[in-house]
Amino acid sequence: MNFLAPRRAILVFATLAFAYFLSTLVRAITATLAPTLTAEFSLRASDLGLLAGGYFLGFAVTQLPLGAWLDRFGPKRVEVAFLAVAVLGCALFSVAQSFAGLLVGRILCGVGVSACLMAALTGYRRWYAPALQMRANSWMLMVGALGMLASTLPVQWLLPTLGWRPLFLFLAAGVVLAMVCIAWQLPRWEPAKLGSDPQGASDGAGPSTGYSEVWRNPYFRRMAPLGFVNYGGLVAIQTLWAGPWMVKVAGYAPAQAALGLFWINACMLVAYLLWGWASPRLARGGHTAERLMVRWVPLSLALVALIAICGSAIGGFATLALALFCVASTVCSLAQPAVGMAFPSALAGRALSAYNLVIFAGIFSVQWGLGLAIDGLRTLGWGEVAAHQGALLLYGLLCGWAYLHLVMAKKS
Repeated sequence: MNFLAPRRAILVFATLAFAYFLSTLVRAITATLAPTLTAEFSLRASDLGLLAGGYFLGFAVTQLPLGAWLDRFGPKRVEVAFLAVAVLGCALFSVAQSFAGLLVGRILCGVGVSACLMAALTGYRRWYAPALQMRANSWMLMVGALGMLASTLPVQWLLPTLGWRPLFLFLAAGVVLAMVCIAWQLPRWEPAKLGSDPQGASDGAGPSTGYSEVWRNPYFRRMAPLGFVNYGGLVAIQTLWAGPWMVKVAGYAPAQAALGLFWINACMLVAYLLWGWASPRLARGGHTAERLMVRWVPLSLALVALIAICGSAIGGFATLALALFCVASTVCSLAQPAVGMAFPSALAGRALSAYNLVIFAGIFSVQWGLGLAIDGLRTLGWGEVAAHQGALLLYGLLCGWAYLHLVMAKKS
């Protein structure tokens, strides 16, 4: 297999990382805009959860066709086409006059950026040596954390003078620039054939266009619940519910919550940087993604239980507690490139997109589900703080179930 020369590999990474930076900025911006949108459109907690989750709903529904298209047409053609939809979504969101308009724009944004990470990982599967793929994945997530970082304090500072609507027009312009860079820099793509890849196992079958081999794979099934609940919930909390928790449970002002989100995302950025630096060394030492998750996921379970049970008693330490939970949960991100490398490159796009579907279905479910749980508990007479605590504790129990599945599947 012909890998890219170092200089070209860096340029390709930078190009794909820029698009992914914009996608995560769009993903996370609702956490910072939540107080503004709630006041302007009189949103309930379930409305806010659905609005934020609409991005992930649009993202999730594209994943299965996306995987097949990536395997067939390659990252360049697919990502440019998808980003055109993101431009439309940002424009519609900026002019929306109702909750329905916001939701449609948000869903289109999710559809449009849904190829950003999968196109990159599919390309890296073929263009980069195996030892560099875990690093490239972690550093892409680091760039994603930088995008989420940009969605916090910088957005909060711009809101009083610029307003949230023009912000989305600037994002649309940035996406157009990313489309130009991708069309310019990414290599040509020739579809691979099963059995021709020295990096991945081959089943000896002929070319396939379906997902049956992916769904049947024991490793994929072992990792799926953790991706849906734990990793999906991490992103759901990071990109939405951390903000309302700091405001309604910890008693932060909106500006303090934006600062808290900034530091949470800064910690995530450092965590992904360290994972990218350490992953080749860990792999050489026999520390597989599965082994690392079995060892470290219990820390995230303990932290989410602590946050849920203590609630407002944590007070000013809410940012620190949420940051520790998010950082501890980043170990789950190692499953994504590991799933990709468990398949031959001819199936890499489908395997990665199928697992991404699991993750983003989880993000949507947790984002909306937490909002529904909060509203439901409030209807039963629970107070605001207690409802948030109860919803988060329920999420923690689901995380524990997903972890037990990983451990028991490993032993079977």
